[in-house]
Amino acid sequence: MAGTSRRPVAGLAALAGAVVAVVLGFLTVGVQASVEPDGLPVAVAVPDNAPPQLRAAAGQLTSQGGEALSWQVTTPAEARTLLDDKDVYGVLELAPGQVGVVVSGAVNPSGTQVVQQVLTGAGQALSTAMSQATGTPTAPVRVETVHPASPAGRTAPLAVSILAWVGSLAAGAILVVVAERTGRRVGVAARLTQVGATAVLITGVAAGFLALWDSSLPLGWDVLGYILLVAAAFAAVQAALLRLLGIRATAILGPLYLLAPNVAGQVPELLNPAYRALLWSWTPFRFSTEGTRSLLQGTPGAPDVTTGIWVLGAMLVAGLVVILWPGRVKSPAPVAAAALQPAR
Repeated sequence: MAGTSRRPVAGLAALAGAVVAVVLGFLTVGVQASVEPDGLPVAVAVPDNAPPQLRAAAGQLTSQGGEALSWQVTTPAEARTLLDDKDVYGVLELAPGQVGVVVSGAVNPSGTQVVQQVLTGAGQALSTAMSQATGTPTAPVRVETVHPASPAGRTAPLAVSILAWVGSLAAGAILVVVAERTGRRVGVAARLTQVGATAVLITGVAAGFLALWDSSLPLGWDVLGYILLVAAAFAAVQAALLRLLGIRATAILGPLYLLAPNVAGQVPELLNPAYRALLWSWTPFRFSTEGTRSLLQGTPGAPDVTTGIWVLGAMLVAGLVVILWPGRVKSPAPVAAAALQPAR
C-alpha cells in the first residue's frame, strides 16, 4: 500500500519536472534557437545634390535584403537623427566615389552586429559595381560608430536590470520568510521601508559596478535617477505580489528573470514573431535596459528614455497602490466576541 500511495506523488513530480523543462525551454534556449532577422530597420542616405546614378543605386538597394531588412531612403543628416532615435539600427551613406556604414553604440548590440555585417556587404558590392560602371576606383567601405560603447557599456544596461530585479526579489522574499518564521505580520510601513531601502541600495550597488567596470561611463543624476526608478519600480511590483500571494509569488517572479538576458537582450526584429508578441511586447526589462543604454551612451533624447520613465513610473505607482491598499478587517473570533458580551 505504501508503494502504491507513492505512485501518484512520483507521477506528479515527473509532471512538474516536465513543466519546468517546457518553461525553461520556452524562455531560454527557444529564444536563441529561433533568432532570425525580420524587418531590421536600416537607412540608405543620399545627399540632396547626388547625381541621378547614385539615387538610382539607392533605390535598387531598397529592393534587396528581402524580409530581413526594412529600408528607407533619406538624407545623411536625417539618417543620423533616425539612428540617434533608434528608429534605424544602421545607415549606409552613399556619396560620389565613396560608401560608408554608420552604426551607433546606443543601439542594442545584437541589432548593431547584424546590421553592420549586412550593410558592409551591401556597401562593398555597391562600391564594386560603381567602380566598374564608371571605370574609376572607389574607396573601401568605411565604418563609423557614433556614440561608441566599450564592452562594459554594451553589457551594463542589461546587467543593471538583472541586478535590480534579482536584488529586489531577494530582499522582498527574505522579508516574507522571516516574518512567517517569527510569526509576525508584515505591515505597510515594513513593506514601504523595504522598497525604499532596496531601491537606494541597489542603485548604489549598480553605480559601484559601473564605476568598476568602466570609469568613463557617465554617472550623472540622470543616469542614477533612472536606475533608482528601475530599482524602485521592480521592488514595488514584487512587494505587491508578495503581499498578495506570499512566498508563492517567487514562483512567478523568479522565472521572469530569465526574460532579461534572452528577450530584452535582443532587438525585437531578431525574435521569432511569437516571442515578440508573447514576451518582448510587455517585459519590463526592455524598458529598463534600453533607457539605461541611451543615457549611458549619450543619447538622453531617445524616445525609449521617455517611454521607460512612463512605464516604470506606472509600475511603481501600481505596486505602491497594492502595498497601501487597506487589508480586509477580520471579524473577531466567536470565543473572543462572547468574552466581550456583558455578564447578565
